[in-house]
Amino acid sequence: MKPFVMQSSMTTMSGVFYPTGHAVLMFPGGHEDARKACKALAAVGIDDDEMSLLSPEVIMSDITRTVGSADIPLPSVGTEADTVRQMSHLAAQGHWGLLVHAPHQKDSDLIRKAIENIPVSYAQKYRQLVIEDL
Repeated sequence: MKPFVMQSSMTTMSGVFYPTGHAVLMFPGGHEDARKACKALAAVGIDDDEMSLLSPEVIMSDITRTVGSADIPLPSVGTEADTVRQMSHLAAQGHWGLLVHAPHQKDSDLIRKAIENIPVSYAQKYRQLVIEDL
């Protein structure tokens, strides 16, 4: 698993976190469940280098800050700021996450299969102009 590094390709034109071609998974069981999920994802063929661990601290510092004033003075047309706020809310409660590179539908299917027995508090796949519930 590689360390999470925020890249400009993971944000919208206004700078809000929107990692197109990735899934974000969050776990109420914290670090332990995130590690279990990582092992389960590797077992179904997702390369370890395609995953980044998201600690609550990383979410609160690197991801939450991307919202800034994205929907001021007018609300955003999309839901990207709301999804970041939802992630931040869960991180504040101690939920850990994984960012998984998942550019294709088959990747989404593998993710669903791998984590079906692990409690998940948040699972979203970011596609071009669409955030899909997993």
